[in-house]
Amino acid sequence: MIDIKFLRENPDAVKENIRKKFQDKKLPLVDEVIELDKEYRANKTDADNLRALRNKVSKQIGALMAQGKRDEAEEAKRTVAEQARTLAECEAKEEELSAKIKQIMMTIPNIIDPSVPIGKDDSENVEVQKYGEPTVPDFEIPYHTDIMESFRGIDLDSARRVAGNGFYYLMGDIARLHSSVISYARDFMINRGFTYVVPPFMIRSDVASGVMSFAEMDAMMYKIEGEDLYLIGTSEHSMIGKFIDQMVPEEQLPITLTSYSPCFRKEKGAHGIEERGVYRIHQFEKQEMIVVCKPEDSKSWFDKLWQNTVDLFRSLDIPVRTLECCSGDLADLKVKSVDVEAWSPRQKKYFEVGSCSNLGDAQARRLGIRVKGKDGKYLAHTLNNTVVAPPRMLIAFLENNLNADGSVNIPEALRPYMGGTERLVP
Repeated sequence: MIDIKFLRENPDAVKENIRKKFQDKKLPLVDEVIELDKEYRANKTDADNLRALRNKVSKQIGALMAQGKRDEAEEAKRTVAEQARTLAECEAKEEELSAKIKQIMMTIPNIIDPSVPIGKDDSENVEVQKYGEPTVPDFEIPYHTDIMESFRGIDLDSARRVAGNGFYYLMGDIARLHSSVISYARDFMINRGFTYVVPPFMIRSDVASGVMSFAEMDAMMYKIEGEDLYLIGTSEHSMIGKFIDQMVPEEQLPITLTSYSPCFRKEKGAHGIEERGVYRIHQFEKQEMIVVCKPEDSKSWFDKLWQNTVDLFRSLDIPVRTLECCSGDLADLKVKSVDVEAWSPRQKKYFEVGSCSNLGDAQARRLGIRVKGKDGKYLAHTLNNTVVAPPRMLIAFLENNLNADGSVNIPEALRPYMGGTERLVP
């Protein structure tokens, strides 16, 4: 959510930003919120004047009573009563206008970074750099669930009977591999100076609406029936929510956290062969990284975060590339975003395994995350990035470490987490 003062003073810049995101239907909202803001401020001025007058007259009543001027005092009381009714009407209108303004402001997209490429959708995202040599072996690589089934490592049929489509049982070596990757990612980030956290897996609606747009909430989140609680779609939600309405001392910044959680997502509209198996599922686990920092430091932290993911995947012998998200592919709160994509030898292309985002002060503005600095108070900047999210990451791992005989190599970095195992054999 952008600053209402910025919108008021720079309406053309806000409209141009909306055009860059190809959301022209939102253009009228800028003028609408400016008019509502003007009405709100005029109404607030009237209310403030009435409060000042009420306080003045209330003091006069006491003085008149002390002087024995009862009739004048009673007249002053009637005046205060009439003003109270008018003030109540102003306050009700003030609350109504404030709610309308907030609702509109939460749908106007954040100002994107000037470096973001302009494009309508993810088909116009821009490759930044490749890391590692993508190769295609001279033997056929099976579909990822077939690889897992060769180790008796996955049971989708039982999961469908228990929970429906989009769920799975992982078993044996594959389940152990899944847990090992999560543990390795945890320690990888701890070794880079991040504090490990296990957060709540449910959040209230005020936190949910503070960390994402209403459209994202509807598309992603599961609501707990009868309670003001949502299952998290990623630990970023509860991790950023940790700082709601907090005043953070500047000397504590940057705050660097890495969090583990299960994640729950509706995944509306998933379809196609690459959406089967464990590509798009309703439940998975993830290691995340979160940074709360000074505004002037967020750009440098952004580059450090996506580099962490690249380094982790390369340590497991998986080729990756970074992809700059274009304007039309950015969620409304994001200033800038880079996807990390892993190489799939079976598909002969890259696919997304992580997403790094700079939210600027958008989440902080919504949640009231402020910093107390030596020169005053200001809004923090927040960033997040996926460290690793199996089982999708397992697809890249299995395909890139598969041998012709169906065995899977375990990279040296992961062997301590697999009991020293160097190779999985079907």
